[in-house]
Amino acid sequence: MSKTLIRGAKVLGGEPQDVLIDGETIIQVGAGLSAEGAEVVEAGGKVLLPGLVDLHTHLREPGREDSETVLTGTRAAASGGYTAVFAMANTFPVADTAGVVEQVWRLGKEHGYCDVRPIGAVTVGLEGQKLAELGAMHESAAGVTVFSDDGKCVHDAVIMRRALEYVKAFDGVIAQHAQEPRLTEGAQMNEGVVSAELGLGGWPAVAEESVIARDVLLADHVGSRVHICHLSTAGSVEIVRWAKSRGIRVTAEVTPHHLLLTDELVRSYNPVYKVNPPLRTERDVLALREALADGTIDIVATDHAPHPHEDKDCEWAAAAMGMVGLETALSVVQETMVDTGLLDWAGVADRMSHAPARIGRAESHGRPVSAGEPANLTLVDTAYRGPVDPAGFASRSRNTPYEGRELPGRVTHTWLRGKATLVDGKLT
Repeated sequence: MSKTLIRGAKVLGGEPQDVLIDGETIIQVGAGLSAEGAEVVEAGGKVLLPGLVDLHTHLREPGREDSETVLTGTRAAASGGYTAVFAMANTFPVADTAGVVEQVWRLGKEHGYCDVRPIGAVTVGLEGQKLAELGAMHESAAGVTVFSDDGKCVHDAVIMRRALEYVKAFDGVIAQHAQEPRLTEGAQMNEGVVSAELGLGGWPAVAEESVIARDVLLADHVGSRVHICHLSTAGSVEIVRWAKSRGIRVTAEVTPHHLLLTDELVRSYNPVYKVNPPLRTERDVLALREALADGTIDIVATDHAPHPHEDKDCEWAAAAMGMVGLETALSVVQETMVDTGLLDWAGVADRMSHAPARIGRAESHGRPVSAGEPANLTLVDTAYRGPVDPAGFASRSRNTPYEGRELPGRVTHTWLRGKATLVDGKLT
């Protein structure tokens, strides 16, 4: 088995240390390490983090390979410093059976750029009418632990209760896309001053908040785990904060774009800013940052949503919702949370690796950077700053809201169980 010596890395942003990898495992962390025959990576003060874990990725395969495939999506993940991603169920066919989730899982294993943990649908066909094969998906080779109808809300309270009761048996979690469908009919952007001025259908905050309020109460009643996808409003933050104070088993995620971008950008009518949930106000953005810093929001998840050019290069009303995010997530978090002093790099490791792995029960990921642990690692040049160029993305799609925007930080190396998947910013 090969050895790698990472020399002079700031582990979690601390003092420079050396990290020695032998095969799939970290065997030593300390100063002045040496290893005969080891490949040496001169970190030069770059920050070393545990491999990132994304609890919310759309890989599109099977069915929409024109947008993304498991191969291109996991290459994008490795480029962004990720060693594990959870693939959402809104594929064609929907990942609502053991057969489909096993297909996605096996594709991830074949390609080897990062571990792929399929998310199973809560309901058959994402239609919200009948529970999918939750137990069969959990017992399958894919070992599904997270279930979501993301893209659609499990709007029926009885169905949601039954799902929470079902997954409690194996400590699974229901990840809810909180969107009351009747309150968002025809909605195009956040409901507020900008939507009124532009004449676009408004997407009210209460459409998200009312579902979250219902579901934390259901989770409390059942004694099960519920996870809130892409939380986006200040009001949602307060509901989750209240629920946690009551001991309710709720976790929540925020996307990088909701930490940085606001609905003011929609004035350009550029569909690259069209996303679900919509970009909110500056007040919401600041509340989300504070909540991520204080732990009310547990994790950052990309909601990487690739779309082909023709689905975005069109008029606003006809455009698809979503943004790619795997390759820029860490840079946006550095810009909004680290460079602002709200989080240190240990906090980033918690929100982007430890906590998502814990929520998704990905036991070999999100581990400490210490001897005896799996060598799932990412090395970040935090001093770098430069413009985002989507032409260089590994993702098959280019629908990024950051094109040309200067962002800090650049992932230079990623290791999956000791094997380099990214070296000097280039995929292996």
